[in-house]
Amino acid sequence: MSDWKTKTLGEVTSYMAKGIPPKYIEEANDDTICVLNQKCNRNFRISYDDSRLHNNAAKKVPDVKMLKPGDVLINSTGTGTAGRVAQIWDIEAPTTIDGHMILMRPTDEIDPLYYGYAVKAFQAAIESYAEGSTGQTEINKTRLQNETIITYPVDKGEQSKIARILAAIDEKILLNEEVNKNLAEQAQSIFKSWFIDAPESSSWETGTFSDIIETMIAGDWGKDSPTGNNTEMVYCIRGADIPDVKSGNKGKMPTRFILPKNYAAKHLVAGDVVVEISGGSPTQSTGRIASISQSLLDRYDKGMVCTNFCKAMKPKSGYSMFVYYYWQYLYDKKVFFLYENGTTGIKNLDISGFIETEPIILPPAELVEKFDAFCHSIFNVIFANGLQNEQLANMRDALLPKLMSGEIDASVLDL
Repeated sequence: MSDWKTKTLGEVTSYMAKGIPPKYIEEANDDTICVLNQKCNRNFRISYDDSRLHNNAAKKVPDVKMLKPGDVLINSTGTGTAGRVAQIWDIEAPTTIDGHMILMRPTDEIDPLYYGYAVKAFQAAIESYAEGSTGQTEINKTRLQNETIITYPVDKGEQSKIARILAAIDEKILLNEEVNKNLAEQAQSIFKSWFIDAPESSSWETGTFSDIIETMIAGDWGKDSPTGNNTEMVYCIRGADIPDVKSGNKGKMPTRFILPKNYAAKHLVAGDVVVEISGGSPTQSTGRIASISQSLLDRYDKGMVCTNFCKAMKPKSGYSMFVYYYWQYLYDKKVFFLYENGTTGIKNLDISGFIETEPIILPPAELVEKFDAFCHSIFNVIFANGLQNEQLANMRDALLPKLMSGEIDASVLDL
């Protein structure tokens, strides 16, 4: 192995600063730039989905705070989010960060990719640097700079080699995610082609979802520990887990304890469809949906229910995928905004009203069952890729501290 050095994070960081107080604007123009926030930082990665627009004409962002490929970003505030680390490489548009994030860049002695993984290796410790009262916690920057110890090879070529091992794993995860996204889009496109745009659809019967959904099951949040008769341990799928499940991942469902009789009545089985009925935002309606597959259930060692902010639907036999993709088709058309109530705070979906009144087409049963079988084959691939991604992420997370400390010699690895 080559010679290694050990320094504090502050000593190997050339620039560290919090973001800007944005002047938000809703519509993009020649003077707007993207602003990332804590919600954009998840699983060591940056997403633009929750980014907003800053009016640069009202308050110009200093050039040094405009993001560059390789910048490391840390959430500086937020209960449960402070300390999250990500490194950004793909900058979709001129971008900065808000005051709830920290921007960091390495000195010349550290390879930028290595620097990013070195900081990620300390995410758990960085999260512990959050100080302050409940709801007002903030990362202590002095501790971040002085207590985070970075070990690295003197040879930047060796740094790059180590970082590339980890990056190769992340690239495979991204590839699987792209495959899953394409498969889901294909299935949605086929649904539209077979059922919505089909010339013969004008001659099909019409009805409502109540014609093809047999039962609805309320959720159960139970207790966070065995209490009284709440002794049945379950995993509870929440609205927050729906995007992960749709992508083929298992999500991060919490364990809860419910009444055994409630488990008997409410546990989820393959073919069920879970709907978020409370939550949403001004731009995101309630009604997000996830299909419960056997592949998902097999990745948990206990049974599963949905939270009381969701409901589970049991479609007629052979109609699960039809319900799922028809629902998603209407969600993408923003139909569910029309069925929400509640003017402030949490919005609620009038799911009974939607199921009983929203008109849908009812194609021949044999065509629906053919589509159902086709989609199950797609779901099997999506969840197989999701399982592989879980295994890859576990391998990356196990290698990360060992490679960053020199405990494992990168030259002996063949991934």
